[in-house]
Amino acid sequence: MKKGNKSHYLAKISLGVMSAGFLITIPFQETIMGRLLQGGFEAGLVGGLADWFAVTALFRHPMGIPIPHTALLPKNRDRMITALISMLEKDWLTKESIKEKIKQINFTDKLIQIAEIELASVTLKRRISLILNEIISFVNIEKIAPFIEKELKKHLHTLKVEKILESIITQALNRKLDEKALNYILTEIEKWMSKEETKRKIGIMAKQILDNIEADGFLKVAISSFRNLITEEKLGNMLQPYMLKSIILLQREDNLYRHLILSRIREELEGMQDKEELMVEINNSKKILVNNWSPVDQITEILKQLQNKLLLLAEDEEFIDRYVISFIQNYINSIVKTPEKMESIENWIQNQILYYLDKNHSKIGVLVKENLEKLDNETLINMMENNIGKDLQWIRVNGAICGFSIGIILTILKSIV
Repeated sequence: MKKGNKSHYLAKISLGVMSAGFLITIPFQETIMGRLLQGGFEAGLVGGLADWFAVTALFRHPMGIPIPHTALLPKNRDRMITALISMLEKDWLTKESIKEKIKQINFTDKLIQIAEIELASVTLKRRISLILNEIISFVNIEKIAPFIEKELKKHLHTLKVEKILESIITQALNRKLDEKALNYILTEIEKWMSKEETKRKIGIMAKQILDNIEADGFLKVAISSFRNLITEEKLGNMLQPYMLKSIILLQREDNLYRHLILSRIREELEGMQDKEELMVEINNSKKILVNNWSPVDQITEILKQLQNKLLLLAEDEEFIDRYVISFIQNYINSIVKTPEKMESIENWIQNQILYYLDKNHSKIGVLVKENLEKLDNETLINMMENNIGKDLQWIRVNGAICGFSIGIILTILKSIV
C-alpha cells in the first residue's frame, strides 16, 4: 500500500473508531468507565471531524456544500502561484544561494574525471572515428584547391630571387658542387675529344682558321708555305693530343689553371646577386612563370589522395588509439599538472554559469508559472493531494487521537469536580 493511501486509510479508520466508540458507549453512561470512554470518543469524534473539515476545506467544498472560506486553494490559485514563485525566487532558489552552491562544485575536476573514463571506452573511439570521417568528408577540395593555388602564387611572388640565389650558391659552394660540375664537364669533354670524329672536326676548323689568316711580307710567304705542307688530318693529329692532355691536367686537384678556373667561377657565383640587370631579368622571368603556372589540377589530385588516406586513418582503430586518444590524454595530463590552467578553466566555467544564472534566474519563476497554468483546478488539486495531502491526513489521525486523550482528561476532571 502506498504511503498516501495508507495515511488516508488510517484517517478514515480513526474517524470510524471514534464514531463507533461514541455510539457503543451511550448505553454505559451510568458507569464510570462508560462515561470516561464516551467522553474520550466524543472528543475524538469532534476533533477528527473538525480536522477532516479543515483538511478538506483546503482543496474543495466539504460534502460539495459551498460553505464560505472553503475550497481555499482553487479560489486563491493565482495568489498561491504568485506566492510560490516569489518564495522560489526570493527565499528557496535565490541567485546568491545558487551561486554559493555552484562555487562549492569543482566542475573542471568532474569534467576531467568524466573525460578520462570516456577515453577508455570503445564508444568514444567510435564516435571520434565518425566525427573525423564526417569532418574529412565535409571538406570541399574543389573549393580549397583554387584558394591554395592563389596563396601559393602570392607567396612565390613575394619571394626575393636574390635571397634564394644567395642561399643556393652558398649551399652549392659548401658542398663543392662547382668542383663536381667542372669535373663532370671536363670528363664529358675528354670523352668527346677522344673520338675520331672530333679529331677530324678539329683538323677542319684549324685548317679553315689557317686559310683565313691574312699577313704581309715574309710572314705571308711562311704561312702560305705551311698551308701547302699541312693537311686537315695532320692538324687534327697534332691538336687532339695536346687538347686532351690539357683537359686531363685540368682534372688534377693540384693544377694551377684548375684553381684559377674554380676561383673565377666562385667569384661570378658570389657576385651574381649584385648584378642588377641580371636580377631584374630573373625576377621578371619568375613573375611570368608564376603567372602562367596553373597547378590547380595537381593540387586537387594531391588533396584527394590526402583526403582518401585520412578517411582510411579515421577508420583505423589503432590510429585513433595511438594518436587521437593519446593526444587528448596527454593534453588532459598537461592541464592537470598545471594548476594555473586548472584554475583558469574552472574560473571560466564558473563565470559562464554565473553569467547565464544572472541572465536567466527570472525564468525559473516563469517556467514554474507556465507549467502550473497548464493545469486545470482539478488536476492541480489532485497533484497537491497526492503530494502534500498524504501528510495532511495525519492531522486527522492526530486530531482524533488528541481529542480522545483530551476528552478522557476532561471527563476525569469533571468527575473530580
